[in-house]
Amino acid sequence: MLKVDHASVFFAARDGRTVHALDRVSFDIPDEGFVVALGASGCGKSTLLNAIAGFLPLSEGSITLNGRPVTGPGADRGVVFQKDALLPWKSVADNVALGLKFAGVGRRERQERVEDLLQLVGLADFGKAAPYELSGGMRQRVGIARALATDPAILLMDEPFGALDSLTREHMQELLISVWSRTAKKVFFITHSIEEALLLGTQVLVMSPRPGRVVRRFDVDFVRRFVEGGDARPIKTSPEFAELREEIRAILHEGENLRSAA
Repeated sequence: MLKVDHASVFFAARDGRTVHALDRVSFDIPDEGFVVALGASGCGKSTLLNAIAGFLPLSEGSITLNGRPVTGPGADRGVVFQKDALLPWKSVADNVALGLKFAGVGRRERQERVEDLLQLVGLADFGKAAPYELSGGMRQRVGIARALATDPAILLMDEPFGALDSLTREHMQELLISVWSRTAKKVFFITHSIEEALLLGTQVLVMSPRPGRVVRRFDVDFVRRFVEGGDARPIKTSPEFAELREEIRAILHEGENLRSAA
């Protein structure tokens, strides 16, 4: 289990002010959990993800993964960034194998693992391709495969589909659900899309404007319905989905109005 306990982050701004980015955030991600943090830009979502990844120290509170404190980056956490961050001079297969190579995994085992992962994300025929030969969605598939290569305990995803067109984004959401259901990984995903959060998450954390707090939690099962049925359209058009979408929209608008009034 990933456990975030009263996590707070303060930054020193250039003008000398102290910026309170994250305020006493607490939640758990159990095995096979898919938790989505949802909120407007500047609400601390990326700060929270970076703290879980070990890129950023907490000012207060703690984060543990399977009982061990998170004190820095580690192979037990795979990260998929908003920009694919692939190495353009390496092939798709070599990009996926990078973490395995650093871990000292032998060539043959690396090759077998990479082939399995490219099959998983639908890129079995593109191992020798260069990243610039791929579309944006395909590059993000490579990023997902690379993050899974070292078999991490949790996958951390920082708005990975935000720059994609709407149709590609839907395809990538469905691919991610397939990967999650087949690998049984824990996932922490951040987004500013209400619809994306509801479709993907087993739990949705609605965050306030800075300082980022969890103001509401929703336990949802639309993603499991998709796994069973394989069609997102009846889910997204269902009255229950629409009702939750509008309830969350109202919460987010209320938070923005309070920030504007302050």
